Amino acid sequence: MKNYLVLAGNIGAGKSTLVSLLADRLGFQPFYEPVAENPYLEDFYLDMEKWAFHSQVFFLTHRMGAHRELSLDPRSVVQDRSMYEDAEVFARNLHLQGKMADRDWETYRELYETASRILPAPDLVVYIRASVGTLKTRIAKRARTFEKAIPDEYLEGLNRLYDSWIESFTLAPVLVVPGDRIDFVAESGDLDAVVKAVEKRLGDKQNSLFPDSVGKVPGRSREPRSLNSRGARSSAD
Repeated sequence: MKNYLVLAGNIGAGKSTLVSLLADRLGFQPFYEPVAENPYLEDFYLDMEKWAFHSQVFFLTHRMGAHRELSLDPRSVVQDRSMYEDAEVFARNLHLQGKMADRDWETYRELYETASRILPAPDLVVYIRASVGTLKTRIAKRARTFEKAIPDEYLEGLNRLYDSWIESFTLAPVLVVPGDRIDFVAESGDLDAVVKAVEKRLGDKQNSLFPDSVGKVPGRSREPRSLNSRGARSSAD
């Protein structure tokens, strides 16, 4: 049976790595963020207020196309980032920062919400929830020069938007992976637990919590878990 799995998370959360690992373990086809040359990007960096809407619509259009292709693919797929994050996190962030006008944001939202209702929802969204400290550590390890200057405040703002989106997302079931205490790269047991949790969520479609024991260090209390795995309603927000 075909499954459509989406991985979500902030910059440095480990989405691409987990896509590769899950694809290998589950036999799914991996789909990474497409590299598309945005014709508005240069103008956007010169004048964000003027070109934010154009740039974000371009990105959203490509995400929608990829979403449709993946939903029609007969193989089971695991996707690195989705159109939902484009809208609910990155475009919303531009609007909150005053870089996208209210009128443009409302038009963008209408386009996004229409697409969300028309396109088939994924079978499961896996959200890697990580603190800024964890994100910065992982960003430093991959040594991408252009990421070194990302301010902590920017990552904190995106984290708040990610959490807000996940808490209100109702189109598909959600599984939250506590990224501060789960190291699916260095710890094979942690990866095993993630794989088992994903298989369970795909199989039963019922509410379940991520295992408490996974990634727990003896003598150290784990981080409070404010987000739970849950089922989904069929309607959009």
